[in-house]
Amino acid sequence: MTAARIEDHALLSDRHSAALVTSDGTVDWLCFPRFDSPSVFGAILDEEAGSWSIRPIGQAEIQRQYVHGSMALRTTFRTADGTVELIDAMALGPSSDPHRIGEHAPHSLVRRVRCLQGRVRVEMRYRPRPEYGLISPRHTTIDGGVVSSGGSARFVLSAPELDVTAADEVRTTMALRDGDVLHFAMRHAPLGVPLPPPYGQCDIAEELEGTIADWRAWSSIHQQYQGPWGDLVCHSGRVLQALSYQPTGAIVAAATTSLPEAVGGERNWDYRYSWLRDASLTMEALWVAACPDEAHEFFDFVTTAAADTRTGSALQIVFGVGGERDLSERELPHLSGWRASRPVRVGNGAWTQTQLD
Repeated sequence: MTAARIEDHALLSDRHSAALVTSDGTVDWLCFPRFDSPSVFGAILDEEAGSWSIRPIGQAEIQRQYVHGSMALRTTFRTADGTVELIDAMALGPSSDPHRIGEHAPHSLVRRVRCLQGRVRVEMRYRPRPEYGLISPRHTTIDGGVVSSGGSARFVLSAPELDVTAADEVRTTMALRDGDVLHFAMRHAPLGVPLPPPYGQCDIAEELEGTIADWRAWSSIHQQYQGPWGDLVCHSGRVLQALSYQPTGAIVAAATTSLPEAVGGERNWDYRYSWLRDASLTMEALWVAACPDEAHEFFDFVTTAAADTRTGSALQIVFGVGGERDLSERELPHLSGWRASRPVRVGNGAWTQTQLD
């Protein structure tokens, strides 16, 4: 499992699914194509459940922050020999309406590494493990990248020339000099649909810049807050928007499953669903930190998901992001859990509960 603290993770989102990135440049949580889909990278719960790292070889001083006005993450590594910058984002895809960012998300994670000064050796290690780590996919090298196959989906890694592809992972090292820039992207493709071709370097650069621009466009028309702690309030608004599921307007309580209330404890729940209570508080916060537009999408989601003509039927407290009601809970015994906090659970039994708060 990852050695990173929970609070050392940063959130990425395309408003369909989410990734978590540690401070050392490792993606150790990612689900495609929905928030509640099985993980592709799950090292936050078990080292063997997959991860994707891009980081300098050796010791580095690390600083990070989100690119201003966006949910793109900038991590800066300062080593004894030079400095590199890593920018990560989940691509939002084309959009002409800032109210609907992510509508055409390509289900892709894009990464850019740039040498800012000196000379730095950087290692990339790519270890997808679909279906919560049950599958170690087969990697096939193609022109412009690698296709990973196994289970119900395929994944296309777009990358510059790779010098090593092992049986169970893709690994390469790069010697970057001042001004060098390399782009990487991972894209999800369900089984049964045409496999998308790898992105070129310019394509990834455009996806990244377009994603930053779209988050800034959303911020510019939504965030008119004028008060104390303005930057934090506005960024919190973006985080809440990042936890919304664009196709329906549902809002998830969290991006992950099974992070414990106490290390080693058993209260490890799956919160990748939409609780009416939590989402209502989110709506109130977005009304302050953003604007009321998102409330209409959420109300449409609730009125549709909760519709029921049975006499005496009670309002369910939690729904799936697509409006699903049956969220039957199960355990994943092959995963060790964050810092041995077992069991790891998916689904949530609260869908059958009555809670009157």
